[in-house]
Amino acid sequence: MKTVELFGHQQVREDLLTAFRSGRLPQVLLVTGGAGVGKQTLSRWLASVLLCQGGAAAAPCGTCQGCRLTNDLAHPDFHWFVPILRPKAGDPDKQVEEVKEVLGEIMAARRENPVYAPPEGLTMHGVASARLLLKTAALTTVMGGRRVILVGDAERLVPQESSQEAANALLKFLEEPPASTTVILTTTDPGRVLPTIRSRAVPIRLGRLGPDAMEEGLAHYLPSLSATDRRIRAEAAEGSLGRALDASASAGSLAQADQLLAICRQGGPARFERVLKQGSFAARGEFSSLLDSLALTLGAAARASAGGGGSVVEPLRDVAPDRCLAALGSVETARDSALGNVNPHLILATLTGELAEALWA
Repeated sequence: MKTVELFGHQQVREDLLTAFRSGRLPQVLLVTGGAGVGKQTLSRWLASVLLCQGGAAAAPCGTCQGCRLTNDLAHPDFHWFVPILRPKAGDPDKQVEEVKEVLGEIMAARRENPVYAPPEGLTMHGVASARLLLKTAALTTVMGGRRVILVGDAERLVPQESSQEAANALLKFLEEPPASTTVILTTTDPGRVLPTIRSRAVPIRLGRLGPDAMEEGLAHYLPSLSATDRRIRAEAAEGSLGRALDASASAGSLAQADQLLAICRQGGPARFERVLKQGSFAARGEFSSLLDSLALTLGAAARASAGGGGSVVEPLRDVAPDRCLAALGSVETARDSALGNVNPHLILATLTGELAEALWA
């Protein structure tokens, strides 16, 4: 059986299956929830339900061609749009083709690593992406059944002032999609989704994952972790499987976080040397992993120092839990700045100073 790997959110899944089997599933859905709780994965699972060829009672069966293709991100009637950089081409038609090519490359990478990383600061769903979406929706389905369009990080759907025609067409499409088409939008912050789009979608809210779902997900993606390490990592990630996995995706990211904390404690020239060594925009993914690892390390230290058990890295030994939480707040602010496209050098210069003051001043 080959189905999309999805952990937790059992009640939401049951509700969606009930709505689908009774013919009451809305055509436009807005899946919301914190970062890393499984919004994209739930949406892919729902796509497999809709594209399953085994019948409504069995969906997703995991054995039919529709389920297999959807799981492999190869179904010709499943279209996943993610934020990308603005196309370089000047001609509108060439821009659409460029978007299609870039999305194809991203989906190929997703087959190798299904964990969905947060979008970088300058990426968006621009005019060319909107045109490709509309062009896709206007075509006859390849396999003669339903079509599913998934728009990840829908808050990156920018106002289409430069092409009012495209904007109106997109809104009309969301208001009255073809009977065979289901549109799923996802976002961590529904308040940032364009109101004209938000008003056309039925919200589906995902909460944090419970401990069992977190440990199950970590056991699936990181089978080499011991049961104790899975439990510690699950607790530190606070119900976000994506955050726990992202911190592990970059080899040595936790060690780098420990090293940075040691440098902050030491102070002096070492702190400024570390800032200068930080890669700028070209290393944004590595920098995001560092911030996530800092958050995991500080969260685990706060729990341990408050009597919750677990190990504490050397720089944080004997640091009070309220100081760890204050430092964690600085890391969260730094993460927001990174998503807003602030230079990592400036972020790290501020963050290292705040960490030194919060933890050891």
